[in-house]
Amino acid sequence: MHERQQPGRRAVLGAAALGAGAVVLGGAGQAGAAGSTAHGHRGHGGHGGHGELPVPLIVGHRGASGYRPEHTFGSYQLALDMGADVIEQDLVPTKDGHLVCRHENDITATTDVGAHPEFASRKTTKTVDGTELTGWFTEDFTLAELKTLRAKERIPGIRQHNTLYDGRWAVPTFEEVLKWADRQGRRRGRRVWLHIETKHPTYFRKLGLGLEERLAKLLKKYGRHRRGAPNFLQSFEPGSLQRLDELVDCPKVLLLGGLKDRPWDFTEAGDPRTVADLVTPSGLEWIAGFADGIGPDLGVIIPRDKDGRLTGPTSVVKDAHAAGLVLHPYTGRNENTFLPADFRRGSDPDAYGDALGAYRRYLATGIDGLFSDNPDTALLAAEEFRGR
Repeated sequence: MHERQQPGRRAVLGAAALGAGAVVLGGAGQAGAAGSTAHGHRGHGGHGGHGELPVPLIVGHRGASGYRPEHTFGSYQLALDMGADVIEQDLVPTKDGHLVCRHENDITATTDVGAHPEFASRKTTKTVDGTELTGWFTEDFTLAELKTLRAKERIPGIRQHNTLYDGRWAVPTFEEVLKWADRQGRRRGRRVWLHIETKHPTYFRKLGLGLEERLAKLLKKYGRHRRGAPNFLQSFEPGSLQRLDELVDCPKVLLLGGLKDRPWDFTEAGDPRTVADLVTPSGLEWIAGFADGIGPDLGVIIPRDKDGRLTGPTSVVKDAHAAGLVLHPYTGRNENTFLPADFRRGSDPDAYGDALGAYRRYLATGIDGLFSDNPDTALLAAEEFRGR
């Protein structure tokens, strides 16, 4: 058995959130001045703000996308009402430069665009980060045009119950989400935290639709650009976070795919490093130079064997914490088709398995948070680990 790692208590918020004085840095029981750590980093790691965020925290993945079509106000509101600690948005641009919330710029599966004959000629084939896709793309629509579409369930074969809400909501802009978060925060008497991802940033920069500057401008407009701001910025491309690090001070999380994956900006630049290189102690030290945490695929935390069953934890949690980084891995889901084989129940791939058991296994590694499509289920598991 691998020794259980305690959840790290780290402060990514810095003095802006905590006020003057010391912040917790580097791990439980260690303290120092804001902006420094035992490793010489910039105060990266963890989340705190006088306990504003619990450890481990639960991120509503695209809202509560297990119950409502993803990246809609229905999904975001339900995740918040369920008690999710942070709500996630993925950002892509429109033709006229507005940031909207979609998991991908290909909106074929997440909107009713295919039912709009006026946009039939917009269907096209593109290569996005090395993958050829045929469909409709946000960068070919103005915001006004995009607002004529309605959102729908992305995976109706698995989540047929979500199709009940097809057409109920429009595609939200990120500015609308910021206004929503402010309203909800005032209503609830506490800040609403967001986890904000730049999608395909190299691809969009080549189109003249750079994401980082647009995101930074909106964060500054709504006072969410400082170190103590209630949001995390995330990307699968290190270069995007490095660019954001020059523009805003709020916490940043580098997303990581499977061990063999390579960030697309690395591919474009001829950098041979893969995720396997980035989760070594030296790779994590490099990440800590511009980010506060990592968001790896859950398989990086606990791999699966050839039969799809969980094996033992890797050293990534321990190594990331040693580098002053928090871990917000993705993605917990309740359905059998997404669960490790040893937590599936029955023969129906769309039925729920032992999601609570799977969540417990992942949380026991000491991760600081977890993305979940089903935040209510994940929160039940997380409660068992909070305050330890």
